[in-house]
Amino acid sequence: MSSGPFAVWRWLRLFQDYSIFLEGLVITLVVAALALLLALALGIVFGLFSTSAIKPLRGVSRVYVEFFQNTPLVIQIFFLYNALPYVGVVLNVLVIGVLGVGIYHGAYVAEVVRAGIGSVPKGQTEAARSQGFSYIQSMRWIILPQTVTIILPPLANQAVNLFKNTSVLALIAGGDLMYRADSWAANGTLSYGPAYVVTGFLYFLLCFPLVTWARRHEAKIKNRDTLQVLVQTSLMGES
Repeated sequence: MSSGPFAVWRWLRLFQDYSIFLEGLVITLVVAALALLLALALGIVFGLFSTSAIKPLRGVSRVYVEFFQNTPLVIQIFFLYNALPYVGVVLNVLVIGVLGVGIYHGAYVAEVVRAGIGSVPKGQTEAARSQGFSYIQSMRWIILPQTVTIILPPLANQAVNLFKNTSVLALIAGGDLMYRADSWAANGTLSYGPAYVVTGFLYFLLCFPLVTWARRHEAKIKNRDTLQVLVQTSLMGES
């Protein structure tokens, strides 16, 4: 039907205005990239804090993780956008997006780092300390290199979630992909069907390859670990 939500003329109009969607996609990518860097930095710091022998550092990490994991991202974004101006702090919406999404996902990255460090056998840390390595040196040269391989798949999944969560910027007129799609659709013709289909497809194109890589890398790690167990079992049987 010519007046239906997916009428041909709606698609033709969308393709004529494709630059609007591309501009929104660029903003989404920039915010996602910067937020991911922030999340990784915070996640590594607080992940190390959570495995530290210093109790106050573990406490600080726990408070950070629990607070940001157990409060909605939308509320955190609205706080930065609506509450901070009352104390004289007015931030650009893109800065709010980077800070809000980055800090929120930093809590999840911290848990990934903590779990990765915890999965490395404690005997390796003890062996490093017996050889004179400090805590920082043992982490730098022995524990973290092994941790990186282990945590890559969950980090990739966090990157995907972070990218999708940048869509909350649409709630504060952030100019991102979701905001541009919604604004374009609402501008007179109400062409929400094509706008949301194309927007969802763009998100899918960017997220699916990363998810696929994470799944394959995780399977590779499991196969390697299984092979190591079989080899060790075989050697024990021969002895």
